[in-house]
Amino acid sequence: MLAALALVLALLGGWAWTPDLDRATLEARYLAAPADMVELAGTRLHVRDTGPRDAPVVLLMHGFGASLHTWEPWALALQDRYRVIRFDLPGSGLSPPDPSGDYTDARSRALVTAVLDHAGVAQATIVGHSMGGRIAWSYAAREPQRVRALVLVAPDGFASPGFEYGKAPEVPALLSLMRYALPEPLLRRSLRPAYANPDVMTDALAQRYHDLLRAPGARDAMLERMRQIALEDPVPWLRRITAPTLLLWGEQDAMIPVRNATDYQQAIAGSTLVTLPGIGHLPHEEDPAGALVPLRRFLDAQAAP
Repeated sequence: MLAALALVLALLGGWAWTPDLDRATLEARYLAAPADMVELAGTRLHVRDTGPRDAPVVLLMHGFGASLHTWEPWALALQDRYRVIRFDLPGSGLSPPDPSGDYTDARSRALVTAVLDHAGVAQATIVGHSMGGRIAWSYAAREPQRVRALVLVAPDGFASPGFEYGKAPEVPALLSLMRYALPEPLLRRSLRPAYANPDVMTDALAQRYHDLLRAPGARDAMLERMRQIALEDPVPWLRRITAPTLLLWGEQDAMIPVRNATDYQQAIAGSTLVTLPGIGHLPHEEDPAGALVPLRRFLDAQAAP
């Protein structure tokens, strides 16, 4: 998908010039409250915290190129009886790029701790999608005392073509043109394989993705995050996970195939897999109500006395 995007960008040339949008415009469209922008761990983060303050906590972590808005249907449905916290990783959504320039998983794990500490939360159920799933399981393996339960939605982490253990991936040079040319129709086309049902990609959804990728510095941060991916063999870490774990996977996932779930099941003791027929890589966007059923059942079981 990225190689195709790079080629099309090269062919488009100057007429597809796509400048940044100013932060005031983006915040007017996508920021719920000014207080949601907080200074944590040396960077500025967009954090949304809803639901009863004394309820069990669910922390939602988005995937690559997404934002906390991807969780909106689930957050609205869960906040009746859960405290739901979600945040934009640096350079994603409304969070500006990280001044440190560090986009490694170690930095992301440190930000998870900072968000929980800021909220006064000792322990949470962590839900992570794709790249956010990789951060979630690696956090659960290293900080078991902070993780009550774990939900991995089509998680990333095992080696795949172009992503080897201990070796940074090669980011196509042409992909850097994304900084200058990213027309909305091209972005919509690149996102389409993430959904089994193409009708899910509404105009409003496509515009949100496009707008937030045009936040100042967002595209540079995305490219830098790609360059800093350093996969490690997940199995020794996954075996350390003691939290109850639910795996949720769309059966039509074209990005991280559902067959990969076997690797996680074999490594995480007692983990449970629920597959979702007719659903692609983004169950929480493609069928939020249907995918919420097994999620809520799992969360309620963990919250029971």
